[in-house]
Amino acid sequence: MELGKPASAPHLVIVNYRIILRQSEEGWAVSCPALPGCHSQGATRAEAEENIRIAIREWLEVEAEEHGTVTVVEEEITV
Repeated sequence: MELGKPASAPHLVIVNYRIILRQSEEGWAVSCPALPGCHSQGATRAEAEENIRIAIREWLEVEAEEHGTVTVVEEEITV
């Protein structure tokens, strides 16, 4: 780094993932269609939403490890 020049900062990209919530007698099932195989569930809608946040983060981490294509910093889900 040269004096007087700022260090380059990593680019931050925020991605919103659409999720599908389905209520049943057992609770809530939730999936993220953009990420194949990314599913979760919860006894309540709030629990299902929190669980899919975790599932998305873990899905992206595995993708990054296996293919080096994704760096996970933080996820944001709009419901």
